[in-house]
Amino acid sequence: MTGIEWTEVTWNPVTGCDRISAGCDDCYALAMARRLKAMGAAKYQNDGDPRTSGPGFGVTEHPAALAIPRKWRTARLVFVNSMSDLFHAKVSEDFVRSVFEVMADTPQHTYQVLTKRPERARKLAERGLVFPPNVWLGVSVENGAVTHRIDSLLKVPAALRFLSCEPLLGPLDLDRFLFPTGCSAGCGCRRPDDGDRFECACDGECTDWSPRAALDWVIVGGESGPSPRPMHADWVRDLRDECVGAGVPFFFKQWGGRTPKAAGRLLDGQTWDQMPQGGAAWTAA
Repeated sequence: MTGIEWTEVTWNPVTGCDRISAGCDDCYALAMARRLKAMGAAKYQNDGDPRTSGPGFGVTEHPAALAIPRKWRTARLVFVNSMSDLFHAKVSEDFVRSVFEVMADTPQHTYQVLTKRPERARKLAERGLVFPPNVWLGVSVENGAVTHRIDSLLKVPAALRFLSCEPLLGPLDLDRFLFPTGCSAGCGCRRPDDGDRFECACDGECTDWSPRAALDWVIVGGESGPSPRPMHADWVRDLRDECVGAGVPFFFKQWGGRTPKAAGRLLDGQTWDQMPQGGAAWTAA
């Protein structure tokens, strides 16, 4: 089991990562890997680059861990790689495919894959990587400077797409993702009011057209640790209101503080534990 409110169990066929943006600065997994290495944990003896990673946090594939989900007798909601990023460049394409094979072969489980590298997920999908219907794909988005990750996410053929805005470090406007009005080429392609498919207003002559589907779920949380960076309440309220207006499930994980539970989880006197019931259908251009 796990203390993460929006999942049931974690599964780590890969460990280790490298910091790439402000949201990584106080990475809980990096600090945990350092402790696990000191304790002698076998999976955390490979050190990463000290400039971007640290002791016990070098990217490492664990083939033996691939068998774990096949042994679970009951259906579970599974957070994949809480201690890594499956789409890190140092994770071999063959191993990524092996992880996806396990997920496809165990449809009784639902898998939540969270990445800061959705562009690689998109490229692998173009190379034939199939996203099974029981796989949810999400991206970490800490502020408005990294919304390009959402653009990449929406080009991946995942059954359900979500955001983890934790730690939320600045204001974030999701209107253009929650209320899509056209194609990436900006030529007037629109979603019909009565359907899910996008229709090309220029008779299919777009050369850079990709559908923008509404996001299926948004998670928001503040930072925790010895020196947590503050999260403004208005940032959270804006995201909640956008999600409510779009009919998208909203999950408020925590305000953060020295410990994750230090300031509780209430937003304007209410707990927001909304979960998605299914994924929006992905349609190619």
